[in-house]
Amino acid sequence: MKDLKDRCRVLTLVILAILVAILGFYGLVKPVSNGCDMTYMYPTYIPISSPQNVSSGKYGLYLYHEGWKKIDFADHLKKLNGVPVLFIPGNGGSYKQVRSLGAESDRAYQGGPLERTFYQEASLTPEEGGLEMDVAGLQLPSQYSRRLDWFAVDLEGEHSAMDGRILEEHAEYVVYAIHRILDQYKESRDARAREGAATSGSLPKSVILVGHSMGGFVARAAIVHPHLRKSAVETVLTLSSPHQSPPLALQPSLGHYFARVNEEWRKGYEVRTNQAGHQVSDPALSKVVVVSITGGINDYQVRSKLESLEGIVPSAHGFMITSTSMKNVWLSMEHQVILWCNQLVVQVSHTLLSLIDSKTGQPYDDTRKRLAIFTKMLRSGIAQSFNQMKQSQKSTQSSLFPTMGERGSQGHMLPECPANVQWSNDGLERDLYIQTKTVTVLAMDGRRRWLDIQKLGSDGRNHFILVTNLAPCSGVRLHLWTERGKLPSNFPVDKRVQEVTSKMVHIPSGPAPRQIEPGGQTEQPPPSAVFMLGPKDMHGFRFLTISVAPRPSISGRPPPAASMAVGQFFNPEEGQKEFSPLMLFSSSYSHKDIFLKEDHPIAFNLSFGISLGLLPATLSLKTVGCGIKDSGLPVEEAGLCKLRCFPPVALAWDVTAGLHVIPNFYVQTIAVDSAPALWSSTQESDKTIILLLVDPHCSYKSSITISFTAAASRFLLLYSSQIIALCFAVIFFALMCQAHAWDLNSPIPSMLRAVQSNLRMPFPALPLIVVPISVALLLSLLIDQSVPPISFILISTLCYLLANGFMIVFVSISQLVFYVAAVMQIFIKTRWQLGERVELFHHFTNLSSGFFSLKVVRFVAANSSLVIATVASTFVCLVHPALGLFILVLLHAFCCHGALCSFFTASFRSHTRRMDFSEYKKDVSDRPSHFSVDSDHKSRDSLLGDNYSSSLESARSFADTQLDFFHHRHGLLVLHLLAALMFVPSLAAWWQRVGTGQSFPWLLDSVLCICVILHGICNPKPDSTFFSFPSSSIIRGEMKMYYIYQFAGCYSFLSGLALAPYRVFYAMAVVGFLSLVLNVLQKRSKEKGEAHTKRRKHSHRH
Repeated sequence: MKDLKDRCRVLTLVILAILVAILGFYGLVKPVSNGCDMTYMYPTYIPISSPQNVSSGKYGLYLYHEGWKKIDFADHLKKLNGVPVLFIPGNGGSYKQVRSLGAESDRAYQGGPLERTFYQEASLTPEEGGLEMDVAGLQLPSQYSRRLDWFAVDLEGEHSAMDGRILEEHAEYVVYAIHRILDQYKESRDARAREGAATSGSLPKSVILVGHSMGGFVARAAIVHPHLRKSAVETVLTLSSPHQSPPLALQPSLGHYFARVNEEWRKGYEVRTNQAGHQVSDPALSKVVVVSITGGINDYQVRSKLESLEGIVPSAHGFMITSTSMKNVWLSMEHQVILWCNQLVVQVSHTLLSLIDSKTGQPYDDTRKRLAIFTKMLRSGIAQSFNQMKQSQKSTQSSLFPTMGERGSQGHMLPECPANVQWSNDGLERDLYIQTKTVTVLAMDGRRRWLDIQKLGSDGRNHFILVTNLAPCSGVRLHLWTERGKLPSNFPVDKRVQEVTSKMVHIPSGPAPRQIEPGGQTEQPPPSAVFMLGPKDMHGFRFLTISVAPRPSISGRPPPAASMAVGQFFNPEEGQKEFSPLMLFSSSYSHKDIFLKEDHPIAFNLSFGISLGLLPATLSLKTVGCGIKDSGLPVEEAGLCKLRCFPPVALAWDVTAGLHVIPNFYVQTIAVDSAPALWSSTQESDKTIILLLVDPHCSYKSSITISFTAAASRFLLLYSSQIIALCFAVIFFALMCQAHAWDLNSPIPSMLRAVQSNLRMPFPALPLIVVPISVALLLSLLIDQSVPPISFILISTLCYLLANGFMIVFVSISQLVFYVAAVMQIFIKTRWQLGERVELFHHFTNLSSGFFSLKVVRFVAANSSLVIATVASTFVCLVHPALGLFILVLLHAFCCHGALCSFFTASFRSHTRRMDFSEYKKDVSDRPSHFSVDSDHKSRDSLLGDNYSSSLESARSFADTQLDFFHHRHGLLVLHLLAALMFVPSLAAWWQRVGTGQSFPWLLDSVLCICVILHGICNPKPDSTFFSFPSSSIIRGEMKMYYIYQFAGCYSFLSGLALAPYRVFYAMAVVGFLSLVLNVLQKRSKEKGEAHTKRRKHSHRH
């Protein structure tokens, strides 16, 4: 019964692991629509020559030129007079990927800045210097003073994400390229001076770095390189670049290089003080600003959590922003798409051009000003508007969005609409006095609507929201009044009236409305702006006015095809709806609809108790009524409702990913690029907030279901690194089980049986899970003074169970391969010996015996461990670590195959002798009783029976020993094969560089892999798992591999929780070193004749 439960448990885990893998990969390979426009260009790449006394190696440097006309390269370089920008490609990238940025930058320079809008701007947080820098008052140039000169480094398309050595070489070349670019400007200016041409303007002192993928990290590594000139780089912009850790954290040297560079950055922002506490000098990176742009949920290669600058760059020197929350972009995009997505490339181009000071022709020297420009050009004001609303509420339960921190200073006067876009009050036909809590505008009628705040904002409806497609200032203006009256044209700004139009925030709108039939009414247009006021904003005022411009607007801009605005006084608590994880899971099999009746709040705040980055949900919203009586024609009614109801809008908010706006929301699977249930996660990361903006005139039917395909894909993306490290923990725990069985003088279980036994509840499965997780929680409490959310425990346990499932499949396949190979060899060998080709077999036997009689072969056979260790270590140190590990794996494979063949052969012989002995005993028992036998025959029969019995027991003992040896070696093979597979990406990158003068492997990788090889060489048999120190020695007690494997498994578990699978090599190195120590101690004890090792009393099984 117990075995049946174990098998059912194993089968369940295997099915679950396979199901997660299939659904996850299916979701990842599905095509993704991003909505990006293509960028077109006419590229030309001008090579930048290197001085004769400088060897630039195999890499190259190019200058981008946009234009279809053929140019003279030398003449073009002489005219070089812009602001240098260096593009650094990523993993496997090309220098030609700069073409989209270069082309749009050239068009932006020629076309001028973007058209000014009057929506609310984002502000800097107090941590970012918002109290000292007013972003709203920051004036951007009306015309760009200097163009951008785009350079790009050619890194030969090398896979820098797979090898730390390649990353270091790329950083060194980028340092050279920066110096070469700055020198080129001086050479170009000198050449113009020699020819008598004008040499106005100053030479650039720094280069702006733009890096894609791993190129962003290379840019940061170059900045802290000791050979880089001071102040040579002050601005860095990264696109989908990992900063916290590598996406494939498999190679130890790669993870170590990331950690080293990040530590240098942390030190670079530290303030140096003397013993008296006074500042000695500015931090080394005090002038550097870094902005990280992420691709969002569609970027499968690098998650937003890895692209965060938290803990590396202070808030006053940089921030991370997702493309879904970028102004004028609002799209999530794949890893490569971010380079050519026109919406993003245009915004980035104008942002970099806005950094140039018109007075000096170079980027602003003030760090806060550069950061303010990045904020103004990239961030949206949506989060700020909703956060201000949160601050005005008494209870955090009614918040629409979680706070991101105080935004800017609240004491600044709101800016008014400029005079050139205003219309006079005389142009308003007549005032309208609204008596209901909901106000609707269906046309640009030139009227002003008065709303009594005291009357309409009673009964807890002290918040006001307006959604519209009218542009601020040119289409609509909003004012707060202390009393009703007409505002003269020359009326000064005082406390009686305040314009709040600038509090409107822009949101992306869906497709333009279409006409149902020619000449008929168009559908309701999607909203493009949201306006919100809280009690603090309206405090001290009696009226709110909404002034709509007459149709031919004063600004001269054409009015929208269909104008719309819907406003409402509401209570935020009425729109609160919370969804617990249990409700989400139950929705998958118990479908429940949520009905929103007419006259409902415009804003619905949906709070999900589990992050939609972990468990994406499909949310549907169907219009079921709009105040039209039922005509029996649902299709006609739906068409009529489109004329009355504006398309819903969903705004999803996550702490990590930021804002994600979904216009024209009806049916959508909502997923955010969050990072929940991690060791470093906070309590807020387990929640996702969705704000639904729906028309209050219409009724809706809503439903929520779980998308298991999307959930499996997100699970693999978020926790694949954790599962990889936990696979090592599973194998270490299985080796621990084998070592423990040997210590108990029991048969060594197979790897499959060991993994299965470690899953038994409550012991030993519960301690193996609880102990590492408890250590992680304790470390978080001691170091960060915080505890991860409860989902961290649940997801970590699930990852461990899935790792067991994957390892069961992996071990089963490898064991099946060995069994099939052994059976085939024995079958072929038997058939060969018994077949007709006896002479050929003897000839082959003579040749092989002659070969094995050679001195070299005999030396290798006698010292196989030493030879294998030497050869493998040579490959590890001089060629590549993966090759040395694969040699070790081959040694394990040969030993496993030989042991299994010996086991089958001995078992076959034992079975044959058992049959012979049974026939002999039957023959003796069948003799007639009157048959006389002399004493000689009796003694011979007795001796023959004893020989049969002892021979049978000997064959059994030998077979059991060989099977134990196979199980032991098979465990080492699985462990070291996983270690070798960890280096396969690095091996692929190394193979690409063969013949190009690659350097030796990193010392860290070589040392760790040599220790792994020592583990395989020094622990060839299961009997070398125990040593007892004598009582006279300083160290007393027992040294068992059981405890060593247990420690290694727990450390691997913690490495997985930290998303650093490369750290399992540290555990394997410790195991290898202790195996060497144990082996040396055992040999010394044998030489001294001391019995400090433990031997099994017998090897046969009972």
